[in-house]
Parts: sequence; C-alpha cells; structure tokens
Amino acid sequence: MDKIKIVLWGFGAMGRGMAEMLLEKDGVEITGVCDLYPDFVKTSMFDHLEVSNSEHPDVIITDDIDSLLDKNRCDLVLLATDSFTKKAFLKMEKILNAGINCISTAEEMAYPKAQEPELADKLDRIAKANGVTLLGTGINPGFIMDLLVVALSGTMKRVDHIEAERVNSLSPFGPAVMEEQGVGITVDTFNQGVKDNTLAGHVGFAESVMMIADALGVKLDGFKQQMKPIITNVDRKSKYGEALKGNVAGVNMTGQGLVNGNIFIDMKHPQQIEPECEGTKTGDYIRIKGVPEINMAITPEIDGGIGTIAMCVNMIPHVLNARPGLKTMIDLPVPRAILGDMRDLLED
Repeated sequence: MDKIKIVLWGFGAMGRGMAEMLLEKDGVEITGVCDLYPDFVKTSMFDHLEVSNSEHPDVIITDDIDSLLDKNRCDLVLLATDSFTKKAFLKMEKILNAGINCISTAEEMAYPKAQEPELADKLDRIAKANGVTLLGTGINPGFIMDLLVVALSGTMKRVDHIEAERVNSLSPFGPAVMEEQGVGITVDTFNQGVKDNTLAGHVGFAESVMMIADALGVKLDGFKQQMKPIITNVDRKSKYGEALKGNVAGVNMTGQGLVNGNIFIDMKHPQQIEPECEGTKTGDYIRIKGVPEINMAITPEIDGGIGTIAMCVNMIPHVLNARPGLKTMIDLPVPRAILGDMRDLLED
C-alpha cells in the first residue's frame, strides 16, 4: 500500500512541528508544503526543521497551494494558518473541492457550529459532495477542556456541575497566537482591545462549552466570557513573544455555560508566556460534581505546542476512515499515539 500523502499548508511553529513529527512516523510522507513567508518560498523544508533529511524525499516550499492540491498526490492537508472559521473558510473550501481531506488547527473549527453555524453547514455539504472529511482539532479546544471532560463524564451516573481549568504557557506558540493574546502590549491597549472587540484572547471557550453540552444532551440558555490582562512584574521573552515589565504577558480568560440561569460549565484559562518567571506552575484540572465526583489534575500542563501538533497528526487515519462531512472530536474514535505504521489503522 502507498504511503499516506500529506500536504502542509502553513509552516509556522505548528506546521514545522507537524512536519518533524510526520518524518518520525511510518507509512506517511510529506508531498508538499505551502507558506507565503518570503524567506521560506523556494527553499527546502529541511532548511527550517530540527531534523536531518535522511530517507525522505526533499520538499521545496511553495506559495502556490493550487500546485499541491492534486488528490493523486495528496490524501490530506494539515491546515495551520488561522484561528477563526471565517478566515480559514476559503482555504478549507478549496481543499474540499479538490477532493482532499483536511484537518484544521483553527480553534473555532473544533466546534464551528457554536459561532458559525451557517459556515459549518456549508462546509459539511461541500465535504459530503466531494466525498471527503474535515476536522478541526488541537490541544484546546479539541481535547483538554472539552473532549477529556466528556470522556470523564462517561463514568458518572449524574453530572451537576463542570469546572475545567487550564493554567498554561503560551511560549511554544507562534506570532499569530502572541497577537491574539495581546502579549507585549500595554495594559491600556489591552483594555481598549477588549472594549472594541479587537483583541481575541483565548479562542475556543464557546466551542468547548457547546461541545460538552451537546455531547451530554444539555440545552444551554446562555454563554458568556471575560478576559483580563496578566501583567508581568519582570521582563519576559519567549521564542515568538516578548513582554516588558508592566506590560501584558498573557490573558486570564474565564467563561460560563448557563442552564436555567445558573452556571453549569465553568471555564478558567490563564495563559501567558514564560509563567515560571513569576513562579506560576502550569497544570490541567477538571472537577465534576455529581455521582461520583471527579477531580483530575495533570501537573505540569500537557504541553500546548506538542499537544496541538500530536492531536492533528494522530487523527490523520481516523479522518481518512470517517464518513464524508464535517466532523468534531466527539464524532471520531478516541485519539491515541500511533506507534506503528499509520497505514495499519486504515480501513479497507
């Protein structure tokens, strides 16, 4: 059987990480890379990776995605360019209309009907018309604060209240995430961005909350979220971001899903670059009240960069096996590390 052929669209921090992970896997090969960054175009992908070119054929990065979207040379595109469904829509539409499967890292695509129901329905119809599958996933949303909550609830007779908390580092992520979180800006600029709705903060609370509610069969009557700046008392610098003393190092996001006016799902998500600089310890916590009560803690956090990369790569065979259409993580088999040949997971 031929190897599974993958095209990477977007070669930033996540795209390069996916490439390095794919190069370590059996039964899969990278057949193309697309990125618009001038310093990347017409160079070898190996020039920008922390792995050597051993047996894998060289791949020259192009800024022409159309030249790569040949379903005879590509089984699936890993799309790592945007956070929002609207911004990623035309790219996903192009991939699907070429008859190629797609996994997107766009946070809103983890559960797009939460905020973009019309676009979600259109993407579903396009995918089905072309006999392919589309999935949005990542570490969060996609796993920690939603799918893992759903899985833990499967051991319970009754669920009364859900609290999911992720205290994490933004340091592994690229410039786009730094901009969304306001890393490095002044507090006044942050507050103005919140006021005029130009600062995104964490993207995904609405998606996580609705995924959980739909999975548990709960009808929400409201959703709200809040964002406050995390102000650093020391200079901080990560690979892709920098915050000077007195400026913003990240965002403390909170959100709530309401049932009968009461909080049923409670989200807490402080995230910042280099949290260790001021003694903040990272971790993932899920607390579910009901029968039986569940308290889960993972310390330190599951690494956000590695986790996002791994979720996308490990879901490849499950997307290829799925029925055509737009899927979410509650539609597909449980994610797992793939230690053998990826082709062994493909169904006939």
